Amino acid sequence: MSNFKESIKRMFSDKDKKNSNIIFLLVIGILLLIGSVYFSTDGETTGDIGKVNSDIASTVKSEQSDDTARFMEDKLKNILSKIKGVGNVEVMVTLEDTTERIPAINKTITVESTNEKDYQGGTRSTNKQDEINEIVTKSSNEGLVILKEIKPKVKGVIVVAGGIEDMKVKEDIYLAVKTVLGITGNKVEVFLSK
Repeated sequence: MSNFKESIKRMFSDKDKKNSNIIFLLVIGILLLIGSVYFSTDGETTGDIGKVNSDIASTVKSEQSDDTARFMEDKLKNILSKIKGVGNVEVMVTLEDTTERIPAINKTITVESTNEKDYQGGTRSTNKQDEINEIVTKSSNEGLVILKEIKPKVKGVIVVAGGIEDMKVKEDIYLAVKTVLGITGNKVEVFLSK
């Protein structure tokens, strides 16, 4: 530390004060930059908000995909069994993902503007913006307020049925499944039961 003080004294004792002042200002500027990076929390806050949002997305995904698939299977089985010529029907539906629920988020943005004048008449404007995201919950810990629920897409359907030796019956089943689920033909397979 004493070497640092001595070098500063030597800088200011030199005849060329202009270069010494520039060097001194550069050293102070570097120290201020290091200090601002070390003590800054803005980067951490932004990272925390991003982490919170990704945690929300992963925890909000529902585990109801099995229930959704079973519901679709039951509905299809019921309607397909009513088609003329169709015997005993079994249906299997696979989904690409789980049901995703998008929670309501209360976003608060605070903007702070500061105008400063220096002794030489110059002005400096500083703007600071803070953003706070809070998940909206129902009263008395009843859960999250859900804005939107995205149902999973159908990955594929297998129908095993009796009576499909008749090509007309097989085609009717095939068309019914495509129409009800709104999927392309390559995602539907119809097989003859034992």
